Amino acid sequence: MKGFLGEYEATLDAKGRFLLPAGLKKQMPEDATTFVVNRGFEKCLTLYPLATWEPIFTEISKLNDFDPKVREFRRYFLNGATEIEPDSAGRILLPPNLKEHAGLDKDIVLVSAVNKIEIWDAAKYKQFFDSFSPDAFSSLAQQVMTTVAEKVS
Repeated sequence: MKGFLGEYEATLDAKGRFLLPAGLKKQMPEDATTFVVNRGFEKCLTLYPLATWEPIFTEISKLNDFDPKVREFRRYFLNGATEIEPDSAGRILLPPNLKEHAGLDKDIVLVSAVNKIEIWDAAKYKQFFDSFSPDAFSSLAQQVMTTVAEKVS
């Protein structure tokens, strides 16, 4: 399997650093020593291993710069994107502007998102799931997975 599974709790220290949980470390490709962190689509951050980020960046670079929607998307998506490496103790330092954007203070949750990891404030993550009913999830799954189910059968 290529990608990540699970959700893991971690704690930010006073400088905005956290240790990558052992469960995620085990799932990291061996060459994953550099990451790109940026704003997520929701109020979270997204941590990409560099090998995952590079093809996304390449595709974004190919988009038509004469299209105002492309420029708007690039600005928002790439705004704050920062290349980071764990320090000698294995801690990852989150840039203050990104930490503020996601409202990260102390308790965080690292959530697998296929080939990347979302970083959420623990309370906001819990609130996100508490507000989502099983019926709403079932309906969403039907909408999203219908074409996949058709291809599989």
